[in-house]
Amino acid sequence: MSWDTIVGHENQIRVLQTALGSNRLAHAYLFAGPAGSGKETVAFELAKILNCRSSRDLPGEGSCCECESCRQTDRLMHPNIEYLFPVEAALLEPYDPAKKENRKLAEARERYEALLDQKRQNPFFTPSMERSMGILTEQVVMLQQKASLAPRDGGKKVFIISQAERLHPTAANKLLKLLEEPPAHVVFVLVSSRPESVLPTIRSRCQLLNFARPKPAEIEAWIERRSPQLDETTRRFIVNLSRGNLYSAVELVEAETGNGTAPATVGIRNKAIDYLRNILTPSRFHEAIGTCEELAKNLSRTEQLIFLDSLLLFFQDVTRRSIDPAFPELNNPDIAGSTDRFVKAFPNRDIYRASTAIEEAMRSINRNASMILVMAGMTAELRGILQAK
Repeated sequence: MSWDTIVGHENQIRVLQTALGSNRLAHAYLFAGPAGSGKETVAFELAKILNCRSSRDLPGEGSCCECESCRQTDRLMHPNIEYLFPVEAALLEPYDPAKKENRKLAEARERYEALLDQKRQNPFFTPSMERSMGILTEQVVMLQQKASLAPRDGGKKVFIISQAERLHPTAANKLLKLLEEPPAHVVFVLVSSRPESVLPTIRSRCQLLNFARPKPAEIEAWIERRSPQLDETTRRFIVNLSRGNLYSAVELVEAETGNGTAPATVGIRNKAIDYLRNILTPSRFHEAIGTCEELAKNLSRTEQLIFLDSLLLFFQDVTRRSIDPAFPELNNPDIAGSTDRFVKAFPNRDIYRASTAIEEAMRSINRNASMILVMAGMTAELRGILQAK
């Protein structure tokens, strides 16, 4: 991607463009900001520019996205670009073909490659292996060895360290030594959603760039460029459902555009509102339970979470309209009438408790709990909360 395809972050891009144009790039950066803000995509764009053959005369203009160097970066296979994230220790053990334990290594390698594939498909994805103890000392030792080698094709070596707050203490100390005496041909980009947890001595040797999540209008414009077939209602609902998290926005767009003719976002939202109506109508409560069974059988986990998150957005609108009946910036402006009818018919309901019940159901589903049991329990709890006088 070139600079103009980055979602938001104009000030941060301007800082990097100025540094590139004046040949005063820092040897180390710390990109700090919330998960899904797109800070890693900026790190990879910087790495592309420093190795793109077409951008060397005008580095501030961005990469060409077409040369072999750029394509290698997009595939996470560029010889000058190292991407570190927390991995399992098994991947770092010396390879011995005589050992039977190589099956464990092969399985770990398979999990590692699956994460890289997910990163290629969604550049806002932050990979981390579940059995990892963090970024390990052996990974930084490998960086030290690679830093001593000259870059290929006249570019620069760029070391992108994802989740830098998860550096093992020993690994952090080794990285600190490397930052204290950095080779001239190496640029470090540490990326963290919790910069306060990065070793202070490491932070002090990096130029800090703070990233915020892109504005809703920026995300909507990006979705429109990426998927022009989506209508305005769907785009805006995806923006609100993602809450500024670009990883989530990509997943939602993919769910919508890859679902054939069946609506995957607004359609699921509408089903969630119908489910809520059934909960609130005593004679139709059995239909709400039937919806629980349908969700468990027919929807993927991503779609199940969209269903539950849609309820949270609706309750947020209810709260806003309860406080200010003329509140204009609703998550669901196309169903403002339903929101206002709920506020009028069910005043003084404990929306906070209802939202907490939904959030707990979402956490349970993310922990792979039984969808039907989670939904049935949540449905009974919502009924008690919302029908209470």
